[in-house]
Amino acid sequence: MPHVDKHAPGSFNWLELGATDQSAAKQFYTALLGWQAQDIPMGPNGAYTIFLLDGRPAAACFTIGANEQQVPPYWGLYIATEDVDQTAARATELGATLIHAPMDVSTFGRMAVIKDPTGAIFSAWQAKTHPGIGITGENGTLCWADLNTPDRARAKTFYEQLFGWHLDPGKDKSADAYLHIVNAGQMIGGMPPASQQAPGAPPHWLVYFQVADCEASTAKAQELGARVFMPPTAINENLRLSVLADPQGAVFALFTGQ
Repeated sequence: MPHVDKHAPGSFNWLELGATDQSAAKQFYTALLGWQAQDIPMGPNGAYTIFLLDGRPAAACFTIGANEQQVPPYWGLYIATEDVDQTAARATELGATLIHAPMDVSTFGRMAVIKDPTGAIFSAWQAKTHPGIGITGENGTLCWADLNTPDRARAKTFYEQLFGWHLDPGKDKSADAYLHIVNAGQMIGGMPPASQQAPGAPPHWLVYFQVADCEASTAKAQELGARVFMPPTAINENLRLSVLADPQGAVFALFTGQ
């Protein structure tokens, strides 16, 4: 399995689930994605769960704190940076809002939580002893992320200037079409047009997990208590995806492709 020890700046390098029932979340995702759960004690704050695949970190889970009880369960996405303080400062210059100013996370790294100018929230992560996701390209790993926002022009400018991304509709495609996020020459995600976004949904990042069979995994997720927002859908001859909410309401996508 392809192991990862370092992430390029601007790449997606970590993701974590904020849950109301951490134990139930562990049961759901280990059954669905083949992860193993490893709990790291955090004293009175309970435990931080690392989800492992082939012994490597694939994602994490924590219980939403009492001061965040108004926040529904969610998947949070992290973007790699070599200087989180500089990234946070630049983000505010570009119109973003700091939800959490840069802070150290023990010896693991340094992070900030940022709301982009259109309202979508992400975290910036400067790795120290914890580089983030340690495995990629396998079933059960993060494989893509979409930014859903009604103001694509402003988002495009913001992320291109902050991380050096290039957002491109592809050859012979209109600028109003789906935009691919290219970081250091690698496609890592996209920005759907308004016609492909859920009406009324607030701006947000949607994470995708690779699976061997989108139909089978979607059916299994339903059996485990998930809701299906978009059933398995063919994007082209070789690509299929579905969008679901886990039993606690955190939204994610499943993806099968070649």
